[in-house]
Amino acid sequence: MKAIIPVAGAGAKLRPHTYTQPKALIPIAGKTILSFIVDQLHTAGINEFIFIVGYLGEKIQDYVKQTYPDLHCHFVYQNERQGTGHAIELTKNIVGDDEVFVVLGDTICDYDVKEIMDSGYSMLGVKKVDDPRSFGVAEIGDEGFITHVVEKPSIPKSNMALVGLYKIKETHFLFECLHHLFTEDIKTYGEYNLTDALDCMIKRGARFKPFKVKNWFDCGKKETLLESNATLLKKFGGKIHESVQNENSIIVPPVSIGPGCILKNAIIGPHVAVGANTTVQYSILRDSIIGSYTNLYEVVLDNSLIGSDASVKGLSRSLNIGDNTEIDFG
Repeated sequence: MKAIIPVAGAGAKLRPHTYTQPKALIPIAGKTILSFIVDQLHTAGINEFIFIVGYLGEKIQDYVKQTYPDLHCHFVYQNERQGTGHAIELTKNIVGDDEVFVVLGDTICDYDVKEIMDSGYSMLGVKKVDDPRSFGVAEIGDEGFITHVVEKPSIPKSNMALVGLYKIKETHFLFECLHHLFTEDIKTYGEYNLTDALDCMIKRGARFKPFKVKNWFDCGKKETLLESNATLLKKFGGKIHESVQNENSIIVPPVSIGPGCILKNAIIGPHVAVGANTTVQYSILRDSIIGSYTNLYEVVLDNSLIGSDASVKGLSRSLNIGDNTEIDFG
């Protein structure tokens, strides 16, 4: 089985961070979003990965090669973003007849990957939501199979949202339906959508079973990213690297603090993730994500997202600051 991870999106809702960093490499709970996905699939036994890259794709490629040198990886460039269906179609020659596990590049979920891989059916991950109109939606029949999927319906007939996890056994069928979308120019909201291809498969006789995820961590925008960071820190307990220099500072768990950090007269936590080689002095941080190689001095931050190589001095408020930024409120 091969894993396909589309990470070509521009991540507009996480700007300014995604001007300089792909969304998949945004840090959360001591790891990147992409590492949560790859580690989960690799632990379950998947060793071959296809990354669909585009915007800042060279950063994805460099990160994967450096972090996972032993994985068998392919990189496919989606130069024109025409939707998830278009992205998956680009992998056709690499996939061949193998089964695939497609995981959207901003999807961190809590579920049993091995159980899904071992199932004899194609399967789609779902989660009950209050307002399904912003998601792909799955309708489930009496026999437990999915009867219809539709992308962002204005009048949903189900509250089971597709979470971005797709295990597909009949890949030849998938690529036939993707080809059908292109030849008939079938688009949803101006894009060739994977959901439409899956619905085409169902109409032609493919059988999909739903599987419910225990948790679905939304990493799409600042507020939900910070909420997901807090939840994941609670779940995994956080980690303070042994090289961290702590001088007269208080740490309130759970937190994640990367290697090479210097803490001086600071209070950090709860629910704070700090990247490598960051210095925090005379500051109070809580419910925040701080990038690497950043300097914070005399600040009080709550619910803030600070990029890498940033410098912030002297303030008390909530911030959303991108990479390579210097701010002095003195």
